Amino acid sequence: MSTSAGVPQKTIYVTLSGLPLSFRLDWPFRAASSGADFHVLHTEIALENSGGLRALVAVNLSVTLREVLPSLQAKDAEAPVINALRKDVDHKQIEFVKSGKLIPLPFSSRHYDFKRSQWVFGKATDENIARLIERKIYWQTRLVGGDVWLDDPTEALYVQSTTEHLAEIAAGLTKLGLFTTSRGYATALPALMDQTERFESEMASARLELEQKHAFERG
Repeated sequence: MSTSAGVPQKTIYVTLSGLPLSFRLDWPFRAASSGADFHVLHTEIALENSGGLRALVAVNLSVTLREVLPSLQAKDAEAPVINALRKDVDHKQIEFVKSGKLIPLPFSSRHYDFKRSQWVFGKATDENIARLIERKIYWQTRLVGGDVWLDDPTEALYVQSTTEHLAEIAAGLTKLGLFTTSRGYATALPALMDQTERFESEMASARLELEQKHAFERG
């Protein structure tokens, strides 16, 4: 979460498929009560603009990945955890319901390149990054309000890029009159916020695909 005048502010993180999410993470990671050799972080993921759908997740940190993290606190683990969960949503591994049981999900070495010592969540094209930026600004503005932080390292990590490159793409989008930028923040303009039908449609399509996948698995 970002802060405004010292007050925590909800941050919207959009998936590449177009689903706006928010996260509530119960820091820090804790040793598994079962005695297993992994640590657990309880998390609630809200599917925004859905009438209260959510997913309750137990993020299970593997021993191997634990050695990579400087600490089990939010300052060192929040960005990769959020992006690992976003990727699980991208891959339709998480189902959103009104109420449900805690789902265990592995936070393991599949998200880390040990040879290059870097997190790996899949490199996005510039076109996909541009679409992500538009969605981010739209949903954050609509659901929370205020200016939108574009220099968030979590976003750059999600698309396997840099905040500088995201800023370059955002600068190109400003020429379309969708938003303005200043000091790493974006201010939405009517040309973007008037595209409600587009963003709602993208979300509905992604949500339908997700729900159909889980309905099929349930038989």
